[in-house]
Amino acid sequence: MRVLVIEDEVRLAATLQDLLELGGYTADVCHDGEAGLDNALTDIYDVILLDVMLPKLDGFTVLRRLREAGNAVPVLMLTARSEVSDKVQGLDCGADYYLTKPFDPKELLACVRALARRQPELRSTDTLEFGGVKLDKNSFTLSCGERSVRLSRKEFDICELLMLNRGLVLTKESLLLKIWGYESDAEDNNVEVYISFLRKKLAHIHAKVRIRTIRMVGYCLEEDK
Repeated sequence: MRVLVIEDEVRLAATLQDLLELGGYTADVCHDGEAGLDNALTDIYDVILLDVMLPKLDGFTVLRRLREAGNAVPVLMLTARSEVSDKVQGLDCGADYYLTKPFDPKELLACVRALARRQPELRSTDTLEFGGVKLDKNSFTLSCGERSVRLSRKEFDICELLMLNRGLVLTKESLLLKIWGYESDAEDNNVEVYISFLRKKLAHIHAKVRIRTIRMVGYCLEEDK
């Protein structure tokens, strides 16, 4: 799961990024409202942590523009302000939750987990299943019947996306953005390599599903007929 942190305090942003990554999330950071909005509009994030006091665009404006664009990603607003009027403004702009600084790291991670569960495809199921193949989110294990294999983090993330969007075509560009991030130097070849790894592991467990290549477009997870 990918989280976007929009926070202008560089040290706090780095701390939040470390905390999220220790919690098993992939986290990207932006330090001003304009860059944060640009990143948020790529629609590759599952949760956004948004500070209120930001340079260029404040958090309320970022959130309002995000919602006006039709983006419904869960947003947790972070602020040093504790006034009720500020919280009301944030919620009216479309925030899902409001956390006042300083906050307990455990509380923040609990909020992130709660917001992630609000998305139907990310609700609290520890296992995804398709065509007799199971993907365990806790152990990063892919299994079919009695056979199983462990996945690397990148393999797991790609497999999870394919299973959540089974039957749909995922472009290489969307996989690059979602898995490697907006500012990564990764290229199409990186996606091809991990797709190859996944195919070999699906074959190893005798899976009845396959990753089909849609030429010049991307990939689709299908059940063998």
